[in-house]
Formats: sequence, structure tokens, C-alpha cells
Amino acid sequence: MKKQICLLGIFFLGLILTAQEITHETIVVNIEVPVRVFDRGKFVENLTIDDFEVYEDGKLQNVVAVYMIKKTQIEKKEEKKKFEPETSRSFYLFFEITEYSPRLQEAIEYFFQYVLTPDDDLTIITPMRTYSMKNDTLNTLPNSEIVKQLRGILRRDALMGSAEYRSALDDLKALARRIAGTDKRDEYSAPEYDEMEFDQMLSFYPPILQKLENIRQVDQQRLMEFANILKEKEGQKHVFLFYQREFIPKINPSLLTAIMSNSQERQDVLFKLSDLFEFYRRDIPVDVDRVKQAYSDASISIHFLFFTKPAEHVPGLVFEEHSEDIFAPFIEMAKATGGSAESSSNPKFLFEKAVESSENYYLLYYSPSSYQRDGKFKSIKVKVRNKDYKVTHRAGYFAN
Repeated sequence: MKKQICLLGIFFLGLILTAQEITHETIVVNIEVPVRVFDRGKFVENLTIDDFEVYEDGKLQNVVAVYMIKKTQIEKKEEKKKFEPETSRSFYLFFEITEYSPRLQEAIEYFFQYVLTPDDDLTIITPMRTYSMKNDTLNTLPNSEIVKQLRGILRRDALMGSAEYRSALDDLKALARRIAGTDKRDEYSAPEYDEMEFDQMLSFYPPILQKLENIRQVDQQRLMEFANILKEKEGQKHVFLFYQREFIPKINPSLLTAIMSNSQERQDVLFKLSDLFEFYRRDIPVDVDRVKQAYSDASISIHFLFFTKPAEHVPGLVFEEHSEDIFAPFIEMAKATGGSAESSSNPKFLFEKAVESSENYYLLYYSPSSYQRDGKFKSIKVKVRNKDYKVTHRAGYFAN
């Protein structure tokens, strides 16, 4: 009996020691960080594992492997620990456009001629729907035919997807001209406003502007869902967002001053006039930090391509650029994912620069020195020792 009790005691003691060992077991994870290093705009190719410093939440980490990648090929590697990097590529082309620009075709032609390979995945998102390009399509159809089909899709989807937006914008132009008193009969006229009293027109203006705002509002939930979908996809993920510059029609300030001067006896009109253009002040429509962290965690490289167009000329109106609430958060998202953000009137030039900066990169691996699965966002900072290079990479990850 004593022997049995002794054996049971040893058994339970072993369980306790084992439980203690499990409780204090260190979780080992490996963090992959795509890193791009530039010197005066040119990719730096001659770096070694000893050139890199990686910090997590401000603490220096031990880099255990570095691979230099060109497109999908590993050109050079240094390993303290062996990895098998997944270098396959998935491209996502977003077209946030309200009208088709012929210059977009030049960008698409460049992409199919010099960038996309039959082994790459391609998804195209227009204002109307999402299109997945199958590998057999790339292998069977000539590039010229694919570009022709995409051109037709973009033109059609831009026209259909932005019909309500353009209608609201036309209403805003017509009403602004009626308020300004410059509505001569031309292509900008709107007969429905002919019989309206002045104060009625002022009351109509804010709802039309609000309608315009509601149509073009960024859907944060969709952004987050997209990040979650891409997080599960293997390989390197590149998102190129083509965003078209926006303008909103406003009454010429000198005309507005004259209208207010002639309305001194109408306090109600003065109040509406002074309050009218407060509607143009827009808050950033998304929680930028939350979206940045989600896309950084998913290891997605976002390139924001903001292509401009000249403002219209309509008598009595001025057209004010109205893209800042989109431009600001997407620039931050691009930075947080190691991508790029550029602005130009030439979409092809923007695309070339973004692709060039994305095709060559280093893959760094490190094991966090004190990893805890606490669900918190861990910030990453990569530096090159003793060099003043431009270094881009994802901002961090969630320890889930």
C-alpha cells in the first residue's frame, strides 16, 4: 500500500512538473517582413544579413534569414535558419473611377506586356463588380485581345457604376449656377430649377451635396473584409488602387460676396448662405489606424495611384478639388504596408513607378525575443546599418 501511494505521488508530481513546463513554454513564431531599400530611387541589391536591424516595439531582434527576390525568383539568400519563402504573386487592380480615361489603356497595356506572367493571379475590381483573370485566359488569348476586353469593361462599368454620382454632380452644377445667377441656356442648364425662389434653391443645395457624399463614402467594413480575405492568401500580394481626382462645383467667391451684399435685409437668406458651404468640410470617413493595422497584419503591399485631370470651366463657378478625405487615409495605408503613393496626370507613369518599386525586395525573417499571443499589434521598424537609405516595409502584425 505504501508503495502504491509512493508511485501515485511520483505520478502526480510528474504531472505538476509537466504542467509547469507547459505553462512556461516559450512560443516560437517566425515573422516574415518584405523590405524594399532605395538609394535615390534605385533599389539597393548588395545588402547582407548583417546590414539589417529589425526592431519590434522598439526592441532589437535577431534576424535569422534574408532572401533577395526579383519578381518571383530568389536571387540571393543568407540563412541562420532555413525557410522556404512563398514568392508567388497575386495582383489586385482597383479602379475607383467616375469616368473612363483613355490613358488608362496605356497603363493596362504596360502591365500585360511587361509585368504579368502566366503564373501570376490577377483580380480586377471596377465600380460595378470583381473579375478574376484565369490562367488559361492568359495562356490562350493574346495580350492585345485581353487589353481590348478590359478597356470595354472599364468604360462600361465606369459609366454604369457612376451614373448616380454624375447625375448628382450635374444637379449640383445647375443649382449652383442658378444661385449664382449665371444660368444661361446651355448644356449645364436644368429647367426644374427655373421656377424656384432663391431661398428654395438654397434649401435644395445641401441635400444634393449630401447625396453626393453618401454615394462616394468609403465603406470601412468592406476594406476590413478585403484585408481579412487577402490575409489567408499565400505569397506576395500587391494592390494597385487607381483613384480619379474629384472636383466639386462652388459659386465663384466674388459672386457669393455680391449675393450676400444684396441680401442684407434677408437674415434667413444670409444665414443659409453663410452655412451653405460648411457642407464641404468633410471628416476622414474611416478609422485610419485600424485599417492600416489590418492591411499591415495581412502583409499586403498597397500602391495608391492618384491620377489627376483638369478642372471644368463653367461660367460663375469654381471647381474645388475634393479628394482629400480619400487621399489622406490611403497614403497612410500605403506607407503602413510598405507600398507607395504617387500623383500624376499620367496613369501609366504612376503604374510603372509602383511596379518597379514592388518587383524587387528582401524577405527578412526574425523570431520575436519575447513573443506573447496577447492579440496586440506589434510595431516593426527595419533599418540599414550606417546608411541613409529609404526603407519601406509593413508596419507590424497582430500577435494572435
